[in-house]
Amino acid sequence: MPHAKNRFNLSELAGAFGDLGTLIPFVVAYVSILKMDPVSLLLGFGAALVAAGWYYRTPFPVQPMKAIGAAAVTQTVGAVALTPAMVVGAGLATGVIWLFLGATGLAKRLSLSVPRPALLGVVMGLGFSFMLEGIRMMSERWALAAGLLTLTLVLIARSRIPAMVVLLLAGAVYAVVEQPALASELARVSVAFRLPAFAWPSLGWQDIWMGALVLALPQLPLTFGNALVAISDENNRLFPDRPVTERKVALSTGILNLWSSALGGIPMCHGAGGMAGHVKFGARTGGASIMLGALLLLIALFLGDSAGTIFRLFPPPLLGVILFLSGAELAMGSRDPGPEKVDRFVVLGTAAFAVLNVGIAVIFGIVAYYASRRGWLRA
Repeated sequence: MPHAKNRFNLSELAGAFGDLGTLIPFVVAYVSILKMDPVSLLLGFGAALVAAGWYYRTPFPVQPMKAIGAAAVTQTVGAVALTPAMVVGAGLATGVIWLFLGATGLAKRLSLSVPRPALLGVVMGLGFSFMLEGIRMMSERWALAAGLLTLTLVLIARSRIPAMVVLLLAGAVYAVVEQPALASELARVSVAFRLPAFAWPSLGWQDIWMGALVLALPQLPLTFGNALVAISDENNRLFPDRPVTERKVALSTGILNLWSSALGGIPMCHGAGGMAGHVKFGARTGGASIMLGALLLLIALFLGDSAGTIFRLFPPPLLGVILFLSGAELAMGSRDPGPEKVDRFVVLGTAAFAVLNVGIAVIFGIVAYYASRRGWLRA
């Protein structure tokens, strides 16, 4: 593999913030609803991003796991009431599972079972789901969202100024104007160094078992489709000089989850939408991931207890614009698999299911593809 240096410039810094649309809402939910320690969460993310940028040398993302995060927002899975210890236990179980899949080669073998049209459908569907979620977030303040989206598109198309820099500044100014008390709260933010406690000794077997059963296992199909197969394909399409393998991605997923759970943090993965967001706003090397990680580390270690106040500088319409454009970038990355109409049906059908559930989409795509090859499916 040729050596590619990470860059640390304004373009990479702007691209570093291209995944805030998923990071901030989930972190805020974990902290405000489940009452998890913001220092543990941000320290886990920061170190993982620095490691990913240094190792992969592409804008490799680190994101909250979506299915587990959605459960955290509601605080329940079925009849089970979630606790912070169960989330930490889910991270520990997730780390063990993905280390096993990577070390044994199962991750690679399973990924080979996903045909190209099914993979393209997963990528397209993920892009659509990001766009729809972005629209939902923008709908909270349509006028602001329309202005920010228009400004961002103009800057991306015609300006040498990184669009993300202007977008973040505009969103922060609006947040302070709309919430006059926010300025005084920010002025009262104090610097205080704090490290999280080692979390594993406080876990009980029930925390690990329930975390694995109700959180980690249901997340597996989504992680497999989005954070293993799709991210590997997306990285290798965009950066063929810095390819990744499914085995490496599975192992790094396992390692970062063990690290996060040891701190008392949340389950994490390498989502393909995150890379699309970083790239959309200018990132081309691992420098973007390293700079974002370093910033999160600083916030965690010195401003962790004020993270909720700092994140209020990014209103939902701003995050919605970022998420919408990230989804569009991801969806546009899918390619026509060929001239056959049935292949296009597999892509579009898989995309439709991926908006609802990536795990179901992967299964549908595989079944539909092989059914078409046997002549059982006509379109």
